[in-house]
Amino acid sequence: MSTHRSDVLIIGSGSAGLALALKLSSLGKVIVLAKESAGGTNSAMAQGGISAVMSEEDSFESHIQDTLVAGAGLCKETVVRNYVEQAPERIQDLQNWGVHFDVKKRGSEETNEIDLTREGGHSFRRILHFEDQTGLEIHRTLLARVRENPNITLLERFYAIDLIVNKEVDPNDMNPVHCIGAYALNKNDGEVHTFLAKNTVLATGGAGKVYLYTSNWSGATGDGIAMAYRVGARIANLEFMQFHPTCLFHRESRNFLISEALRGEGGELIDAAGNAFMQKYHKLGSLAPRDVVARSIDKEMKKTGAECVYLDMTKLDREFLKNRFPTIFNKCLEFGIDMSESPIPVVPAAHYLCGGVLTDLNGRTDVPGLWAVGETACTGLHGANRLASNSLLECLTMAHNCSEQIKQQWDTDTFFPLDPKPWTHPEESNDDEMIVINHMWDEIRRLMWNYMGIVRSNKRLERAQHRLQNILSETKEYYSHMKIHSDILELRNIAIVANLSVECALRRQESRGIHFNIDYPESSPEPHDTIVVRGLI
Repeated sequence: MSTHRSDVLIIGSGSAGLALALKLSSLGKVIVLAKESAGGTNSAMAQGGISAVMSEEDSFESHIQDTLVAGAGLCKETVVRNYVEQAPERIQDLQNWGVHFDVKKRGSEETNEIDLTREGGHSFRRILHFEDQTGLEIHRTLLARVRENPNITLLERFYAIDLIVNKEVDPNDMNPVHCIGAYALNKNDGEVHTFLAKNTVLATGGAGKVYLYTSNWSGATGDGIAMAYRVGARIANLEFMQFHPTCLFHRESRNFLISEALRGEGGELIDAAGNAFMQKYHKLGSLAPRDVVARSIDKEMKKTGAECVYLDMTKLDREFLKNRFPTIFNKCLEFGIDMSESPIPVVPAAHYLCGGVLTDLNGRTDVPGLWAVGETACTGLHGANRLASNSLLECLTMAHNCSEQIKQQWDTDTFFPLDPKPWTHPEESNDDEMIVINHMWDEIRRLMWNYMGIVRSNKRLERAQHRLQNILSETKEYYSHMKIHSDILELRNIAIVANLSVECALRRQESRGIHFNIDYPESSPEPHDTIVVRGLI
């Protein structure tokens, strides 16, 4: 079994992980593990843009207040203020690395002024974008920089299995374990490798694949959250899975996102009869915060029995739509939808996890030596509902803050003088059982969609919890007795994250932000986080 040593091990190749690697690479050796190819991330799929105060009419206070309002009383204001106020500097970082943003035009001539758009919940235009593929532009630029950096080793198709800690995890032990690295499966040859590092960073993204319908990439299975939970780190607010209001509804497309930026440019949500309906739910209409829009669409669909609603862009100029949203325009055309002439059928889908591994604003977890950044972390920025386009901002601000903290302790970090336990696992495989693994995976996703969806009830949640606990027992059996396989690893992780999510939802005896329980329709006077710990769930 191969052993690799580095100063920093980053698990995940999204924008947060890559930006952190670049910021630390001048100090020592950095290893980045990508679960599949390095381009497989939620970051690369982000369409709308990145939020930052960049115009004179806007202000930090306005961006802060918009974030706090969207977060429904659960944001940590110190974190929000820290991230918002450094946003222009992080935009400058991106530009220094070579990221391009769209600029305004005067006639046919481009200017040097960045073109800003507006999305739901924002009081001003403050969304920087590159066409409708902002995340891809940021991610491919960072990835190119990482690939050419001699101090960064990027290993693709390496699936992290478990974190390595210096002793057995005991919830009753007041002295926490110390993380010293991770075991990872090399999916290219099936071998398990040991990675030892002074600092291990979870940058594994979210958990949208826990749900049947999602905008996320196929690898978004909550791996970092499950790994952190298994070593005793606190996990918070998993009940707050944000449902994006508008994913393309088509039998051949289950996860193509129709960006909120379309509504920012004047798109209107309508029913099958062509009636706009959002104004009766919120004063901002189709630009209301995402939790309101998703619930409103859900209510309209249930009221009429319709399978979808529609986003009407037909009032906008065809050439504008083609140039501003080329990816979405062409994708719709592939399915026979000309968005300049007919409305786009849309439905909500699981999109962004506002909870995760509990950290401070720098990404520090409860476990010494272990950090978490990006969607994997729960910092308090998003509260009970993320404000649009704050996610890519969080990737950059967390990477910066985390790098500054690791730099401060660089010279004092040391490896523990012990070798980790050798990796051991059964070698016998039973290919006949893999079909059962796939069935269990499908069962979890359908169960979460039906019982832990946009609108919840105690009865549904209790049914989900009962079945998930059985699935967890079955999954443990498969993991313990079958040869290691990435499908089993993912099943193990989504079963844990799904169960923790339902537990968080049951504990929250109120409705707040994304979480709406018909048995507790009102919000409690005092906002609180929902925190779970291994052994104390």
